[in-house]
Amino acid sequence: MASCLRLKKSNCKNCYKCIRHCPVKSIRFSADQAHIIDDECILCGTCFVVCPQDAKQIVDETEKVKVLIGSGAPVIMSLAPSFIANYEGVGVEAMREAAKKLGFADVEETAIGATMVKREYDRMLEEEQKDIIISSCCHSINLLIRKYFPEQLPYLADVVSPMVAHCMDIKRRIPNAKTVFVGPCVAKKDEGEEYRDAVDAVLTFEELTQWLKAEHIELKQEIVLNDESLARFFPTTGGILKTMEKDCLEYTYMALDGVENCIAALEEIAEGKIHKCFIEMSACAGSCVAGPVMEKYRRSPVKDYLAVATYAGLQDFPVEQPDITQMKHLFTPLDRSERMPSEYDIIEILRKMGKFKPSDELNCGSCGYDTCRAKAVAIYQGKADISMCLPFLKEKAESFSDAIVKSSPNALIVVNDSLEVQQLNDAALKLLNIRFASDVLGDQVVRVLDPRPFMDVKRSRRGIYNQRAYLAEYQRYVEETIVPADDGHMLVCIMHDVTDEEEERQHREEINAKTVEVADKVVEKQMRIVQEIASLLGETTAETKIALSKLKESIRDE
Repeated sequence: MASCLRLKKSNCKNCYKCIRHCPVKSIRFSADQAHIIDDECILCGTCFVVCPQDAKQIVDETEKVKVLIGSGAPVIMSLAPSFIANYEGVGVEAMREAAKKLGFADVEETAIGATMVKREYDRMLEEEQKDIIISSCCHSINLLIRKYFPEQLPYLADVVSPMVAHCMDIKRRIPNAKTVFVGPCVAKKDEGEEYRDAVDAVLTFEELTQWLKAEHIELKQEIVLNDESLARFFPTTGGILKTMEKDCLEYTYMALDGVENCIAALEEIAEGKIHKCFIEMSACAGSCVAGPVMEKYRRSPVKDYLAVATYAGLQDFPVEQPDITQMKHLFTPLDRSERMPSEYDIIEILRKMGKFKPSDELNCGSCGYDTCRAKAVAIYQGKADISMCLPFLKEKAESFSDAIVKSSPNALIVVNDSLEVQQLNDAALKLLNIRFASDVLGDQVVRVLDPRPFMDVKRSRRGIYNQRAYLAEYQRYVEETIVPADDGHMLVCIMHDVTDEEEERQHREEINAKTVEVADKVVEKQMRIVQEIASLLGETTAETKIALSKLKESIRDE
């Protein structure tokens, strides 16, 4: 089963959409990547359908089929009856013509095997008198019961699926034949591996379409109706029931589609609330015509049903019913090996997620799990980690950013594009002599600061950095940085108080000015004295004057 669905690791973006939609939560997140848990997966294909990054990939068996054709053995295609909805306006005759160009020996409808299966269901109801019978056509439902509801296995019809019945019939009729099933289902690839003696390969409609395109083969718009084709109804919800005789009047016949609905029914069976029922179960909502490979690209439930209903006849395919023993298959339980946490373990994990009381458990589902407790169980089992909780991350990020903003020695003010104050920290309150933040929140910034720098940044979308300004109202000097944020819808102002530094600078300038003034007086006085001495000595005063002038300039520069 691990080989049917693969993950393209580089594509996973941690959106958790796959786990959110997975009906059995069989996906594990590790190292920022989603991983499918093989022994829990039921191969419904939901993760493949919903992944917005195409990170889930179905393994392509086209090359395997080409090798089968190259072997020289007759390769027969078993074509699922949902093909009429996938290939609009194309009948089985046109499909056969195209397939032969690819090298297939022939194409037959899987509905032939469906006829055999529905006859076996009718026989079971009449002869075996079981309390409840669940159809076994959908491999995903079979996996669901085998893995999650093993107690209900006695109610699962021990009958092979139409795919297996038809492929077995082909090999009985055609010596050395190889069989290739083509349909809209991921799970059939796994079922094909389980029945290797009957099914040699499985292709999806997408794989067949890509192969036809690569060979430049066009499908003809041609449909030939055949009244002996009632089992073509099989891929629709209730389609199995439409083909059955339903002669046992003591039974209630019902059809369920969608894994969630089937799980609910299985739970009711476990509780003993359902008796004397034949239940047709399909994992896909809308049954096979809404299979994952079809649903990945389009969703037309009414149109697809009408396509099948128009193509289906009123009579059974003329088939030779195999012996009962050839139709039988014993379904066995499949162990999931899950570790379940104790209540103490769950509470401890919830606390690590910041959930200390029931009211903290938001059950928002953003992580992909329906409840916080379910998420805690997944963490215990190694499927998830605490960081997948968005409210937890949001609260943690806000707490972290709030701590930085609050403890910052710089004043921080955030205004919106209307220049209204949205946020300010304690340092800003202190700098601007504001008692409470609520006193200015929502008001125009002009109430507390000069709005012109904000208007300049808003207009130019370019920030200003470390611009020194004097806040006359507060008698403070600041270095002001204003930058656009949040795509320009917010402006962030950071002010570093440099009042002490500015006052110190001004103080030094005053001292320097006084020193220069004193030096001037000293120079003037000394010059008079030197001139008197020089006149007595008959020497020039030029060199002395130059030396004193340099001293004066050096003092002024300081």
